[in-house]
Amino acid sequence: MMFWELLKALFLGIVEGVTEWLPISSTGHLILVDAFLKLDASDAFKEMFDVVIQLGAILAVVVIYWKNLWPFHKKETNPNPLTKTGFGACVQKNILQMWCKVLVACVPAAVVGLLFDDVFHALFYNPITVAIMLILFGVAFIVIERWQKTKQPRIHSIGGLDYKTVLLIGVFQLIAAVFPGTSRSGATIVGALLLGVSRTAAAEFTFYLAVPVMAGASLLKLVKFGFHFTGMEFAVLLVGMVSAFVVSIFIIRFLMDYIRKHDFTVFGWYRIVLGILVLIFAAVGVI
Repeated sequence: MMFWELLKALFLGIVEGVTEWLPISSTGHLILVDAFLKLDASDAFKEMFDVVIQLGAILAVVVIYWKNLWPFHKKETNPNPLTKTGFGACVQKNILQMWCKVLVACVPAAVVGLLFDDVFHALFYNPITVAIMLILFGVAFIVIERWQKTKQPRIHSIGGLDYKTVLLIGVFQLIAAVFPGTSRSGATIVGALLLGVSRTAAAEFTFYLAVPVMAGASLLKLVKFGFHFTGMEFAVLLVGMVSAFVVSIFIIRFLMDYIRKHDFTVFGWYRIVLGILVLIFAAVGVI
């Protein structure tokens, strides 16, 4: 019994690692997979598990982009000090500014999530909502990419983002916080593209934005669930997190290489096809 539960956790972690960073909705896929492959656990644990295994995916971002995320250096090796003397000489100015932008972008989802997380989960976390949002944002990707072909991005790096732009990106992220199937990365990338951000900068900012957002969401779910795990529950959660971490390392690198040569249209078509299949499965009672 324990072997099969760990195998399920391994598979769910792989699904998380693949779908968290590709703009195809990790939460949506986990909800759909749960219709066919259920963990032998309480509903409260499964709800917590689906969110907390994202910590493994977050760690992959931290490992890959450590030099872009850690703002503290020795004075002698700091390439862009905040000040010439004192503690500020140990702080890298551009990274500190990046974190300020990330925190501003987190505000909409953080406020609404803290106030209405349980309400949204009860209302929208179901296969039909997932299918509808998969299709809607799939269409959005295709339309926006076609529109983008006639436009040139005005922002090519995270340093070029102003606070108004990052706040608006945060509003797009809020859509994903409310409606599963939207995709957090998908919503922020769509929003960034509409605001004139290049694909590479949009994807990179999405990765950085994931760190506090997903860490906060995981902490919230852990607090609500409590920290009283059985040995089996802890093992299942750990396997899910580790597999999500390993797969995320490869997927993040793949996505950054992919978007240097391609647009997001293929993900739009994938979302539409998957959303239609989910509606068909729901209509015939499979899910």
